[in-house]
Amino acid sequence: MAEDTHRGLSRGLTNYGDPAFSLYLRRSFAKSMGFSGEMLARPVVGIADSRSGFNNCHRHFPELIEAVKRGVLAAGGLPLEFPTVSLGEVFLSPTSMMFRNLMSIDVEEMIRAQPMDAVVLVGGCDKTVPAQLMGAASADRPAVQLLAGPMMPTSFRGERLGACTDCRRFWALHRAGQVSSSEIEDIEGNLATTAGTCAVMGTASTMASVAEALGMALPGSAAIPAVHADRLRAAEASGRRATELALQPIRPSEVITAKSVENAMRVLLAIGGSTNAIVHLAAIAGRVGVKVDLRRLNEISDSTPVLVDLKPTGQHYMSDLYAAGGVGAVLRELGPLLHLDCLGVTGETLGERLAHEQGAWVDRAVVRPLADPLAKEGGLVALFGSLAPNGAILKRSAADADLFEREGCAVVFSSLDDLAARVDDPALDVAAEDFLVLQNAGPKSGYAMPEAGYLPIPQKLARAGVKDMVRISDARMSGTAYGTVVLHASPEAAVGGPLALVRNGDRIKLSVRERSLDLLLSESEIQKRKAAWRPAVALPARGYAKLYMDHVLQAEQGCDFDFLRQA
Repeated sequence: MAEDTHRGLSRGLTNYGDPAFSLYLRRSFAKSMGFSGEMLARPVVGIADSRSGFNNCHRHFPELIEAVKRGVLAAGGLPLEFPTVSLGEVFLSPTSMMFRNLMSIDVEEMIRAQPMDAVVLVGGCDKTVPAQLMGAASADRPAVQLLAGPMMPTSFRGERLGACTDCRRFWALHRAGQVSSSEIEDIEGNLATTAGTCAVMGTASTMASVAEALGMALPGSAAIPAVHADRLRAAEASGRRATELALQPIRPSEVITAKSVENAMRVLLAIGGSTNAIVHLAAIAGRVGVKVDLRRLNEISDSTPVLVDLKPTGQHYMSDLYAAGGVGAVLRELGPLLHLDCLGVTGETLGERLAHEQGAWVDRAVVRPLADPLAKEGGLVALFGSLAPNGAILKRSAADADLFEREGCAVVFSSLDDLAARVDDPALDVAAEDFLVLQNAGPKSGYAMPEAGYLPIPQKLARAGVKDMVRISDARMSGTAYGTVVLHASPEAAVGGPLALVRNGDRIKLSVRERSLDLLLSESEIQKRKAAWRPAVALPARGYAKLYMDHVLQAEQGCDFDFLRQA
């Protein structure tokens, strides 16, 4: 059915068979909330609120949303907030990734179903921003992404701490016996001490940077700390701009294009961003019919240096990036490599934005010049071969280069439960030069592709001083993690991909230089194992879990649902 072309409360009337009665009834009930007729005649700006008591990252949203409302009202609009699914990363089981698509459906349908001329998407925690962008892209109504902003790091015993790279560092030391139980409890209370998303270049900060690079968030807004007054000013400006878009629309389909997606990939590589962002960007792009090609990712990565010195690939935190010049500083350095004709929600092209920002101060300790990068090649690389015909991802900027050209013996864990049961068993037959392999942790595994690809170093090796090993799986890992971790192997084990065929003692060859990942078996042995393979996952009988399992795609297609992507 064609979209109602009326604005404000006249948009998309509830169908009683009498449009005049529908509008009369709607205005009557709206007036029960104390609105005047004058206010109800204004363009409506929806505010998608993703806060929840189970989402620590979003606890400052009441104040943030009030600032959005202020901006909408000042520009002559009527702000109406509405709730959506909330994805609190560490509070969801089996993983927030399972519910990203559900949230995207919620966002899309509520934008479509309710009478709003534009929407401000307020979110931050990992899967929230991609879900909102996916939903907004499908609804294709004018939208502005407002990010939660990162936490501030904490000063603790003379050291700066911030979630969650430091969380993992101290937990690894605890597992190795170098940090006691009482010390880890003390550290636990000092890692995440303010509102906002993780303080490092994890998935949340990466997706915030991607949103700005795509042009869906206001310039300069990605890196502002959650507790900074500038975050409230960005919220007010986002509300104002959404009101302007209600009257002179720029739709997500005009902003999220093949060129802007490629720009976002450049930024992702230059900031040493999260591996998760490739999955999310593929899903967002798929909603407007744009394909993210992993072989093209390699081409872009080879010509895009790492410029940002942030944890987990460097030393600084997101608050340092904001003080250093933010994502704008990165975009200006990458200018010669970007498509400058891409349109943003401001109505300006990227080239026009960068022209306005020329000469802005940059802290070169945090954002390096294009001619003097931290690394000459981008942070991510895709691998292909007999173990991952459709691709796998390695975050080389957070890995040990000494492990990039290796052949190793597989130590196989058949599931997450098997991993938990055996990885610290003193009898586990494992050496530092072996490859740890985790099967059945991908999209259709029953675990819904959790951030479990960062397999722990077996305790007996950790206590012997081993800090990194090659680890391979069809799972994801947190953007805050680090190590030589090969992820998203596709097709996954649960659908009979080559990863399912690996057995203890098999030889695997990894070559980052050749972009390859191969299981060193004869074709006859591979076919023999394929014939004997049987699915290990019982399919759910009902509910969202069934919908998910029936329709979720593989990692290279963004793990979106097949029926939500645009052909």
